[in-house]
Amino acid sequence: MREPFRFRFRVRYNECDAQQVVFNARYADYVDLAMTEFMRALGRDYKALLARGLDNQVVKLTLEWRASAVFDDVLDARVRTLKVGNTSFVLELDLVRVADGASLCRAEVVYVMMRTEPFEKTPVPEDLRAALEEGAPEVLIDQSGG
Repeated sequence: MREPFRFRFRVRYNECDAQQVVFNARYADYVDLAMTEFMRALGRDYKALLARGLDNQVVKLTLEWRASAVFDDVLDARVRTLKVGNTSFVLELDLVRVADGASLCRAEVVYVMMRTEPFEKTPVPEDLRAALEEGAPEVLIDQSGG
């Protein structure tokens, strides 16, 4: 089985709370960063979507924590497409600590395709549908500095 798309990054000090673990709200930031890099790896980066008069909007985000990340941990956000519907798509992200392979958090995100003018739902374009279904297996974007 091929590795899913991976976005690798390092936990920064300012992302941690008084308990010295990553603050829960930061996980949504991690999901957004990973999704942005996943779309870029598909050749459908945010600027390209906007240039086509398209956008996507989060309508549901579910996070399930299993363990905590701490300052200086290197994490992989492993991203794969779960489903592509008519006007929406669903991504799954597994945040994994690279040092020991521990799965820290699972996220499921539902996005709705939107037109920018007028701002309304629109079908997922066929080229984006195909790219989402194919994914970006074996691609690693490493921003961990390590």
